[in-house]
Amino acid sequence: MFPAKGASFNPAVAAILIASVFVIGVDGKTITLRSGQQIHAEVIREDEQVVILDLGYDLLRVPRSQVESIKDDPPAQSGSVEALSPNPGTTESRSEGLYRTARLIKTTIEQNVTRFGEAVVMVSTPSGKGSGFLVNPDGYLITNYHVIARETLVKTTVFHRGDSGFEQKQYDKVKIIALNPYVDLALLKIEDPNRKFEHVFLGDMSRISVGETVFAIGNPLGLTRSVTQGIVSTTNRDFEGRLYIQTTADLNPGNSGGPLFNLAGEVIGVTSMGYLFYGGLNFAIPVDVVRRFIETWDAFAYSPENPNSGFRYLQPAGRRNRGDCPAAKLPDIR
Repeated sequence: MFPAKGASFNPAVAAILIASVFVIGVDGKTITLRSGQQIHAEVIREDEQVVILDLGYDLLRVPRSQVESIKDDPPAQSGSVEALSPNPGTTESRSEGLYRTARLIKTTIEQNVTRFGEAVVMVSTPSGKGSGFLVNPDGYLITNYHVIARETLVKTTVFHRGDSGFEQKQYDKVKIIALNPYVDLALLKIEDPNRKFEHVFLGDMSRISVGETVFAIGNPLGLTRSVTQGIVSTTNRDFEGRLYIQTTADLNPGNSGGPLFNLAGEVIGVTSMGYLFYGGLNFAIPVDVVRRFIETWDAFAYSPENPNSGFRYLQPAGRRNRGDCPAAKLPDIR
């Protein structure tokens, strides 16, 4: 709307008129994209090639091939965008005890690093450094058992995002919660009750495909917050009786214990080992193993008085009678 010739122009009144049209627009729609995102806006043009939306501050052109559906929207919701939201029906993350899950939208590595990079930490002991990642806001984190094996003094460095970028903060009070050397995993907790930490979401191996793009964040050779990219070579590589994700994402000493992400930003594995002189042969512990370890952490609880504590399942005793087994006998049902 422009002022009539000779009339005075009042910017405040114009802003009110624009805001009123934007919020109370009678042609508000909910546009659901094939990727799962939803946009609430006024549709000003729609044909077989494109849908043009009025966001109030700009026009958005959406290819018609990317639109799943367009439905009428209550006027009060018109003009808002739900960017990078979970799929419809799961608007929030789900708590699974000590860890969180969510069905996230696939996006770029750059966006995922910005979103989840703060949840990746450096784990330090007197014998060396490794990586880890926070699984909930209370400071619980996962790393490899071999990163802290036979150590009681553990520190972490968290890279908090500040106004000038990431700032390192070292936490000296880190509690060992549980250790499982059989699957090479450890559960730690940063002791800081006054802070809520950024955390990751754990994925599901049933949704991981061979050939899909993945990336790792870690601290190889002490080079903090290094990002490497690759693909999933196989999801079930048998190595010394354990199953691993094989990936071409480069891993080096110091990456151990860090997260392997898919393009949705979900952790699908814990980077564990790789061949230094053979590129593209790197391995991560599948996320399903990580989830089971966290769910049963009390069976592997750590005690400072007994560093090797934790319930262990022993093999049953051998047979004492080496004779032939008795013949099977059907029960008497008379």
